[in-house]
Amino acid sequence: MPLTPIEPALKEVAVFMEDALHEFLPDPVGPQARVIEAMRYATLGGGKRVRAFLVLQSGRQFGVDRRALSRVASAVECVHAYSLAHDDLPAMDDDDTRRGKPSTHKQFDEATAILAGDALLTHAFALLASTDTHADPHVRADLVARLAQAAGWNGMVGGQMIDMAAQGDVSDIGHITRLQRLKTGALIVFAAEAGAIMGKASHQARQALTNYAQDLGLAFQIADDLLDVEGDPAIMGKAAGKDQKAGKATFVTVLGPERARAQAELLAKQAAQHLEVFDEKADLLRGLAAYVVNRRA
Repeated sequence: MPLTPIEPALKEVAVFMEDALHEFLPDPVGPQARVIEAMRYATLGGGKRVRAFLVLQSGRQFGVDRRALSRVASAVECVHAYSLAHDDLPAMDDDDTRRGKPSTHKQFDEATAILAGDALLTHAFALLASTDTHADPHVRADLVARLAQAAGWNGMVGGQMIDMAAQGDVSDIGHITRLQRLKTGALIVFAAEAGAIMGKASHQARQALTNYAQDLGLAFQIADDLLDVEGDPAIMGKAAGKDQKAGKATFVTVLGPERARAQAELLAKQAAQHLEVFDEKADLLRGLAAYVVNRRA
């Protein structure tokens, strides 16, 4: 049967998540209002919300309540926003723009951007730990443990460290794959697993989503690398050519654009194949695999 169009579904989730994040982020009141304003600035008003989409769609496979899923999706978006606010700092990737507007440290200042990122990361775990997310404490503990792994030294943070250490070094494809499985892929895998955790899914179903997300995450990153070389900054909302200027090893620098694009397409097909254990409710997840390699931003 034909796939459900993915872009309208992504737009619907983006609107839905904007409302959810408005609710779940604190209000900027009191003497700490400035850091809360920076938290909201870093998180609201833009982004594809692909990770939130994965949380919502993985939960849909098991009939999980969408309101509860929106809390987990918001936690994932908080972690993602924290990582971007920190990545944009001069000590990291030194980017002045993000999502078509000044980076958090440019809009506020470096210290506030650091504190806002710290607060977003910890706020994510508060969202997961609440009984409003799930009645079963074992499920909540599993969510917290898996997000901690995805965000920490053996996930995003570890991948960022490897990425910074590799600047100026033309690495092999195995090294880059490991780097990106940590830096980009780990949070994407958690997002796809989260719905299965909340739905107390079988090992087979959870593993299928994990395998899907691992291939999806690599395809997503290769597409990002291609956009850095070929993308339009006006459409992307951020500068292009950053990786080359920084001397970073990427899938494109190692494989070249044509082979990198072919690899992304292969990974997207493999990702969709992992979903054979699910029925037509997973068509949006299948459509997402094709979307990530053809996007322009």
